[in-house]
Amino acid sequence: MWRTIDRDLDFRFGQGRVTPNILKNLARGAAILAIGGLAACASNAVHYQSAGPYKPSSLRPYEAGGQRYAPHVYSHYDEVGMASWYSYPAGARRTASGEWFDPGRLTAAHKTLPLPCTVEVTNLENGRHITVRVNDRGPFVSGRIIDLSRAAADRLGFTRQGAVKVRVKLLGPAPMADSGEIEMAVVDPSPVEASPAP
Repeated sequence: MWRTIDRDLDFRFGQGRVTPNILKNLARGAAILAIGGLAACASNAVHYQSAGPYKPSSLRPYEAGGQRYAPHVYSHYDEVGMASWYSYPAGARRTASGEWFDPGRLTAAHKTLPLPCTVEVTNLENGRHITVRVNDRGPFVSGRIIDLSRAAADRLGFTRQGAVKVRVKLLGPAPMADSGEIEMAVVDPSPVEASPAP
């Protein structure tokens, strides 16, 4: 059969003639490429972007409350929406970034920002603003864009209200301590001065 094909086609490349072995190899190669192309199209493989200074695991898509979220590195993030606060006893649970939750630290939870990062949160009702470390996932309540620790809510002046309209601006990756451990923000005992919102 190959000789017939070889005689009928009579292809010539340079000085040599296309032989049955060359045709077999071309056919195999085409089949492998076709199968590889179909497999690539049909696969559900997720290609993660570079995590850069963030924890690579913080960029994995996840599901909560029946909804799928896809965290990613933002070039710019500035959003207005509702904030709430949450609390657990210190050392009772780990955050999504693996740190121990401490209600006395200025931390927050966000659904899609890379972990850990820092954001500026401004209470749009009283003008107070603080920088917090985002190290957890949430809030998984409709209409809320960020969940703050109790200390952060105290500093912003909305602990009793439970929720308030805020502006959240991404500042960048959270700083790391010299030891390589993650450096946490701590509540400054000095009083907070209200400043007008930009």
